[in-house]
Amino acid sequence: MSLTTVLSRQNATQDTQSISSSATKALGWAALVGFAILVVLAFAWVPADTRITDQGDVVGQFDAVRLMFVHVPSAILAYTGFGITFLASLGYLRWRTDWWDIMAASAAEIGVIFGVLTLVTGSIWGRPTWQTWWEWGDVRLVTTLVMVLVFIGYLAVRRIPANAAVKARRSVVIALVGAANIVIVNRSVDWWENRTLHQQSTLLARKIRDETLFTLTFAFVVGATLFGWLLLHRFRVGYLERQITEQEVQKAIAERQAESAAHDTGSLTQASNPTGQIQPQSKTSP
Repeated sequence: MSLTTVLSRQNATQDTQSISSSATKALGWAALVGFAILVVLAFAWVPADTRITDQGDVVGQFDAVRLMFVHVPSAILAYTGFGITFLASLGYLRWRTDWWDIMAASAAEIGVIFGVLTLVTGSIWGRPTWQTWWEWGDVRLVTTLVMVLVFIGYLAVRRIPANAAVKARRSVVIALVGAANIVIVNRSVDWWENRTLHQQSTLLARKIRDETLFTLTFAFVVGATLFGWLLLHRFRVGYLERQITEQEVQKAIAERQAESAAHDTGSLTQASNPTGQIQPQSKTSP
């Protein structure tokens, strides 16, 4: 169900709820302004990645390194989205409430968005750096792709027509399996260091400093702000979808009950007068 459909049905039922608030509007504006500042920092302040070899040659990633400020936060936010799906799925198993189910689904959608963005920016970054768009032998690339595909499957399962509780239980199983891949993706460069083109964490190794470190940290803050804004809105849309579905079910039940009552009334009338003729009124003597 699209956002437009939800809002149109919401207006039709004269529901006064909204997916926006003053707080979320402020969060959205903060993300937008932060992204504009990030672009300026990434392109005008951070220097290109260059190094001079002993032979005097200039080497490095040059301007391609600026993709780091989108690629790295996107990967972390994909982990975050899938991690929230995992925790919310555990919450649903414990409390069996719609809140946990809606949160799990909302976080999964956002995690998939950032996961796809991670793959796309990584591929673009890899072309000038590794001279290839994709390398099937790279365990980091392949495990990331598998992780994203698992949660795309999670979202696909949620679209299969079924009772809400049944869909939630099916989704929990996929979320628990998919969450295990988060650890594999994150640790792949350490476990299979000879089977990946990726380097180990430059943050933990403290190889990023000065303007680059500040800008990357700022990119994390902007990404987290955007993630929070998206999650709040998607959760509210999911809640409204669930409320509309429940209202439609209750309306359908009420209509069927009314039809059944009318049918029963008609049956009783026909049973009391099977010929359908008008019964003469009895006369009483004065």
